[in-house]
Amino acid sequence: MSEAKQNRTKRRRKQRELKEQQKKQGKQYPPSFTLPNRKSPFNTVGEEKAYIQSVTEDKLKAYANILPGLLKKLSLIPDPRDPKKIKHQITVMMFYGILMFAFQMTSRRNTNRKMTTPQLLENLRAIFPEIIDMPHQDTLCRLLKNMDVSKIETAYIQILKKLIRKKKFQNLLHQKRYLVAVDGTQKYIMDECWDKRYLRRKTKGEDGAYQYYAYVLEAVLVFSNGMILPLMSEFLENSSELEAIENDEDWKQDCELKAFYRLAKRIKKEFPKLPITLLLDGLYAKGPVIELCIKNKWEFMIVLKDKSLPSVWEEAKGLMRLDTRNENCHERIWQGREQTFNWVNDIEYEYGKNKTLTINLVICDESWEEIDKNGNTEIKTSRHAWISSNPINRKNIHERCNLGARKRWLQENNILKEKHQGYHYEHIFSHDWDAMRGYHYLMHTARMLNEMAIHSIALTEHVKEVGFQAFVKDFFTAMAHRNLDTNKLRLISQYPSQLRLVYEDNWKTSRPVA
Repeated sequence: MSEAKQNRTKRRRKQRELKEQQKKQGKQYPPSFTLPNRKSPFNTVGEEKAYIQSVTEDKLKAYANILPGLLKKLSLIPDPRDPKKIKHQITVMMFYGILMFAFQMTSRRNTNRKMTTPQLLENLRAIFPEIIDMPHQDTLCRLLKNMDVSKIETAYIQILKKLIRKKKFQNLLHQKRYLVAVDGTQKYIMDECWDKRYLRRKTKGEDGAYQYYAYVLEAVLVFSNGMILPLMSEFLENSSELEAIENDEDWKQDCELKAFYRLAKRIKKEFPKLPITLLLDGLYAKGPVIELCIKNKWEFMIVLKDKSLPSVWEEAKGLMRLDTRNENCHERIWQGREQTFNWVNDIEYEYGKNKTLTINLVICDESWEEIDKNGNTEIKTSRHAWISSNPINRKNIHERCNLGARKRWLQENNILKEKHQGYHYEHIFSHDWDAMRGYHYLMHTARMLNEMAIHSIALTEHVKEVGFQAFVKDFFTAMAHRNLDTNKLRLISQYPSQLRLVYEDNWKTSRPVA
């Protein structure tokens, strides 16, 4: 055995020993899940076929619970094509676009090759009989170039509204409020300007050439069972006024903060009475953002960086020094970490022209033990600070900070999943601006379908067994290469079943949600 392997084995052993020792001290860690490493459980071909048929039916039931209503709304989008030349109805086109992302196709070419096979068509027709044939990807791309692609997102939002009205998420909320995390991310980089709405920046090279890129501000719904559903996307784009500016010094591009104000306006318009708690990073720790949240009656937890709002930091530190009785201090152990919370409520913050806001600040210092590369125990520390819309006290600090504000990290993980776990977020599928946005909205619709499926009570244990990526791959393989019992598949559309979600209780058990 090599020395490096011996060190890894030694480190893992010490980590297990340390964790067992800390559990005895009352430091409970969330359980870690690893995929099982074992042989196939099937003894006969019949057993395997029966299992594949059953699991595929469960997956299709989850899809069939949402897709028909969604496709009906998508069918109402005005079709810009010549009616005399239409071969595929817009419903089929949209369904094809959603499926390419649900099955995680890597490109338009790959979609043409893998999603037009006779077996896949036969199995799909059992559920969706209106599908006569699959279109070519170029046909879909031309449609997206010429149609109002924002209507795709509008139809998606209408489905979300319907699910909210049916109280589908009522047992997955945080303090009876919807957690909405907002974060921006870069989608694509190119050296050629395919559309003047793409943002641009100078490269570091001596030639001073420009790079062009797409950047998106994403808002997502975060639920207690770990499910993340896309809410809205706001693309950063150059306006038509900027196209006429020739002087680079006068060129002021769109930015994430401007996009946030547009996004907030749209969210308030679509969900005027929805109880929302915004989870924002340090970029939004600004007076106008806080004022907007208060005006919209949104609660918020905003990260406060060390150099942001210096007057607030100065007053908070002064008041904390005066708190000699530690009345605004609370200690607890959470997920194996020793936490010390300190907070100050009702800090007056002045900004703009004679504008004043009342700010509540909470700071969390935490420490924990880990085994370093040399096998020694080391103590690590971290500090987090947030601006809270509500005053902080001992009763609500765990709920607002650990179970609320920290869920913003799930949005960062969500973006990484969309980029690196099959959704190909950074592949725009078309350089055309409108087509690129259309593919983006179709991808988010597919993401919602997959998220609802893997968090359904019928499939959650299956996903734990095989993992998400195998879940998608096996689903496509079954639909595209297995001779399924189409008579049973037809019953799914004729007798739709209720989609029941699960929620996790104390990181251990899964319970059904009606």
